[in-house]
Amino acid sequence: MSLRIYGTSRSRTFRVLWAAKELGLEFDHIPLSWESCRNDAAYRSVNPQGTIPAISDEGFVLTESLAINLYLAQKAQRLWPDVASDQALALQWSLWAISSVEDAYTRWASHTHFLPESLRDVDVAEAAADALRRPLEHLNAHLANSDWMLGRHFSIADLNVASVIPLLHRFEADKRPHLSDWLNRCRARPAYHGAAALP
Repeated sequence: MSLRIYGTSRSRTFRVLWAAKELGLEFDHIPLSWESCRNDAAYRSVNPQGTIPAISDEGFVLTESLAINLYLAQKAQRLWPDVASDQALALQWSLWAISSVEDAYTRWASHTHFLPESLRDVDVAEAAADALRRPLEHLNAHLANSDWMLGRHFSIADLNVASVIPLLHRFEADKRPHLSDWLNRCRARPAYHGAAALP
């Protein structure tokens, strides 16, 4: 098969698997764990960084989850906007998710959900929550005007942003109803559940 996706769904690879499912792509999935990929010689011959996710598409290798998703959507011409200004907004929101939200979200999620309770630090979680509130208010205000990030239809912008913050339906949902409703719609999509079911 021409498209291979490397990485377990319990990592940032989930974002790529979700996109591939949404786009209806056929692919081989190699569910490498983030703990072992750096020491896997066969994988490092594909991606010398030894990080996941990565794809190989007819021999073209690409890393970085949201860049992969933008590439796949553009190539498939699905979930990819027709208008240049909306294409730019898809890029803007994808970069915004990484630069403005992901670090604080990861710290909050780690110290409230992911780590064993004995390793969680309440102060780290509270500081991360404080850092999240301003960008999430921005996103909530944006979503007050439409059901989806770029208007009336689900797009790669929705997928990329939602895939960075999937557990935020548990964070002050009543304070940001537009964001909460949007995230619930994203998480309810069959392709989301299909990707989550993969190893």
